[in-house]
Amino acid sequence: MRKKKHRSLALLCAAALILSAALSACESGGGGGAEIGAINDGSQEGNAGGTNANAGDAKPENGADAAAPADGGAAPAEDAKPTAFQQSPGLGSFAVPLKDRLPEDYKITNEMPSSLLNYEIGTYGGTLRTVTSVVDWDADVFIMNDEALLNTPGLLGEEVTGNVLKSYEMSSDEKSFTFHMRKGLKWSDGQPVTTEDVRFTVEDVLMNKELTPIFPAWLNGGGDPNGKPFAFELIDEYTFKLSFDQPYGGFLLSLAVQGWRGYTDLLKPAHFLKNYHTKYTELAKLEPEIKKAGFKKGEWVNLFNDVDVTNWDLTKPRAIGFPVLYPWMMTKKTNTTATFERNPYYFKVDSAGNQLPYIDKIQSTLVQDIEMVTLKTIAGEVDFSRESASLVKMPLYRENESKGFKALLSNLHVSPTDIFLNLSSSDKNWSQVVNDVRFRKALSLALDRDEIIDSIYYGFAEKNSWQDSTYNVDEANKLLDEMGMKKGSDGFRAGPDGKKFTIPLEVGAQAPDIVPMTELVVEMWKQLGLDVTMKKIDGTLWGKRNEANELKATIIWAADPMWYYGDWGQGIWGPAWNLYNTSGGKKGVKPPDDVAAFYQSLAKANVANPKDAKAIVDNEIKKALGDKFYFIVPLQNVKQPLIVNAKLRNVGNENALAVATDYAGEQLFFGK
Repeated sequence: MRKKKHRSLALLCAAALILSAALSACESGGGGGAEIGAINDGSQEGNAGGTNANAGDAKPENGADAAAPADGGAAPAEDAKPTAFQQSPGLGSFAVPLKDRLPEDYKITNEMPSSLLNYEIGTYGGTLRTVTSVVDWDADVFIMNDEALLNTPGLLGEEVTGNVLKSYEMSSDEKSFTFHMRKGLKWSDGQPVTTEDVRFTVEDVLMNKELTPIFPAWLNGGGDPNGKPFAFELIDEYTFKLSFDQPYGGFLLSLAVQGWRGYTDLLKPAHFLKNYHTKYTELAKLEPEIKKAGFKKGEWVNLFNDVDVTNWDLTKPRAIGFPVLYPWMMTKKTNTTATFERNPYYFKVDSAGNQLPYIDKIQSTLVQDIEMVTLKTIAGEVDFSRESASLVKMPLYRENESKGFKALLSNLHVSPTDIFLNLSSSDKNWSQVVNDVRFRKALSLALDRDEIIDSIYYGFAEKNSWQDSTYNVDEANKLLDEMGMKKGSDGFRAGPDGKKFTIPLEVGAQAPDIVPMTELVVEMWKQLGLDVTMKKIDGTLWGKRNEANELKATIIWAADPMWYYGDWGQGIWGPAWNLYNTSGGKKGVKPPDDVAAFYQSLAKANVANPKDAKAIVDNEIKKALGDKFYFIVPLQNVKQPLIVNAKLRNVGNENALAVATDYAGEQLFFGK
């Protein structure tokens, strides 16, 4: 049944009932200035002038080990201060008592706002089973573990609170940021976390030309590739300051979530890594380690980079034994499974004083491909699956819920199947056609979004409201006629070279809906007399071809719902132009004036504080994409399946981003 509108939660709920009924039928055989903006996360000490961004953080008043928490029940009031602290029974024999493992400035978890999660005080224990088809990578495990320096609850980008860092102040001119660390915070090996770790990371890694030959652009003033790096000031053991030469309010969201950077860009375990740095350890003493690692004599930089495990490496075997601040840390790796066990020194507690995480272990299983992921899921062998879950598989999931899992619907954090044409291609014939905005509008007009929503997304999506979603094949054909793309005797339109014009869609299997969506697009565009082909390629090859500016057309996601992420597909619809922009004109190809103006809007949003940035996104960035169709975004407000064990609790509701439940993974627990 085709649905014309999917605008409200009520309609979504009605659609859910229709889908449920259909599934039942299937089962039965049917078819620099004064400091302002002070933010803290509620610790007792706080900051003068600060606002309470996470009520409840306080110094432990009683650090004695205690029994496991009671099952279920509503969480205490947000402003309640725990008076006793508990740990997992599995840590009962741990040599260091809980009171010496929790920081004085511990954090009461605030990863999900109450509007998106009815938080329950959990029970300890259990192993969370995940599954992946990518070697040494599990996206769900990565996000569950990754800890940013700051936090934006629910990944909404509406506020920024403390996380690994306790609190911050931003100057009135938005150039300087003073950060306060959590007193007593410890690495997973029990060593203290202080500003010495920050100083080491900044001065000895980031500012070391050998270790960091290209300074990260996002750490320059305004995020400008040609900008000046921040100035670092160590104030005391738990306080440091970063200053830029221009306003950079967007820096806060950069620390909170952009790029899933985590804390490792600015905070590394100095006590561990100094053993591999020639400033602190003589090269001669490092030579045995260099040789053992398989590097040439004197290659200490390669050795350092090999032992320095960033957040992006936390699912790789070399992460074992590296000091971390994550809720779980890798302890064992085989060819088919990776095991992550709780970090005894983890710094978060719930509002009843129970040290998180609730779940003892995560076990990630590697399978052959995405279809094997689905088979394990419907067999009830997976406790949590978001990354590989798709609405394409929703009927199959629902048919197998009796196996002990639930197929829930949350919000997708990306626009899942956006359509990209490479506007910066070196192919002149191709470039002349696709850089005519009439061509891109024609392709958009030929997309029957109602059919896409119904057949690919089961009604759980909406047409894009900020880019014209009109379906009119006749109007599309008129635009192509105006361009002079005449049809030959074979019925196909010709390009400027007089030959049949082909759109070669090359797609990976990065998500289950990409291939069926592409197949549908191919048929729709053929109605215009265009030769449209589809080729499935390996995801790694897709990445290499995109980087080399060789992809001409593809379908993949962008991060529109997470507007603050700054991902508007610019690295796909204009790889050579984007390279020019990100390299400060040193590489790539200079973009046309309108695209350069678009990049200026991106830069403005990047440096602005969250409120102003949102206005720039709505009034400049989305307007440009709506007018110019740099890439086609057919849908918005798409729902995403979230497959969870039927007993798993503290899962975000249907209004939450599905990925936000990953983000708050330490809060998950198995109920009775």
